[in-house]
This record gives sequence, structure tokens and C-alpha cells, in this order.
Amino acid sequence: MKGNTEMTTFVGQAGVSTYQAIALKHGLKMYAACGMQPNRMWTPTAMLKTAGAITGQKFKRGQYLEAVDALQVWIDENGTTGQ
Repeated sequence: MKGNTEMTTFVGQAGVSTYQAIALKHGLKMYAACGMQPNRMWTPTAMLKTAGAITGQKFKRGQYLEAVDALQVWIDENGTTGQ
């Protein structure tokens, strides 16, 4: 078999929180870059509100890249590395 045969899994509540933060970070980056929402439910307001709930900070409209940076800090400090 050719290619990468390794896999990462996130287990337990800490793993789920880490996965959510990573997915949200990428959704915010995509919205900041081209204005495209990851899906209908993840509006810019909902993404910033969830980023605030994860990081404990408040984000105002338009602070997408600030939320991305805060999520990355949270992931580095609190996230699991996967198994």
C-alpha cells in the first residue's frame, strides 16, 4: 500500500473538545479568507460565540483571525495530541 498509513484519533471528552477547536479554527480561517461558511449552521456569529466559549474570550464581529489565534493557543495549551 502506498501513501500515509498512519491515523490520528481523538478519544474522550478532551479529544472531542480538541477536534471541535481544530475544526472551528479552520472554519474561521476559511470564512476570513473567502467569506464561505463551513455549513448553514456555522454562521460567523455562531463561530465567534463558540470560539469564545472554548477560549474564555469575547470576540466581536470581524475578529475572525483573532479567534483563530486564540483557538491555536488553546489547542497548544489544552488540546490532546491524539492517539
